[in-house]
Amino acid sequence: MALPCNENALAWVDRFPDWPYTALMIYGEKGCGKTHLLNVWRAKAGRHHLIIDNADDMFGDRDKEIELFHRFNQSKEDQNYLAISITSLQNLDKILLPDLKSRLKAAPMVKILPPDDMDVQAILVKLFHDRQLKIEPGVIAYILPRIERSYSVIHDLVQKIDENSLSEKRSVTVPLVRDILQEPQLI
Repeated sequence: MALPCNENALAWVDRFPDWPYTALMIYGEKGCGKTHLLNVWRAKAGRHHLIIDNADDMFGDRDKEIELFHRFNQSKEDQNYLAISITSLQNLDKILLPDLKSRLKAAPMVKILPPDDMDVQAILVKLFHDRQLKIEPGVIAYILPRIERSYSVIHDLVQKIDENSLSEKRSVTVPLVRDILQEPQLI
């Protein structure tokens, strides 16, 4: 989905193979669409190229870092490309292997930005559609001024709406959403 928040990352995916380096690092908060963009890139680039999603889960574990380092080098040797996702650039500081850190820091890094109102609206529509939830008119307009601009909060809210709608056998209406948004953990 081409949204303003991910258009820069999508432009890098589209520009493949005209990258200045054999790797690209996409970063952004959990739930922002990094995995989706990596899969879009894989479809364009082909199976020979390597994706490492949530690479920051490997940082700080020497054995996993060695594996990542070897995969990176093998990919380069085979003249393949590598697309990596991480949550935050600060996580690069957790890397124990200096050679791995230098290689990753040499890669172009593109951030998926926090969502604006238009992004939030599009994400809500998509998430409701993915869950096959029919929403009453006005639900999204009600949510927009009342929700934090965070991918994880948006995902959590839609999940909570889905759960409450099912458990209470209620349609997705403004009153249902109002009840959920009044719960302290979602505000």
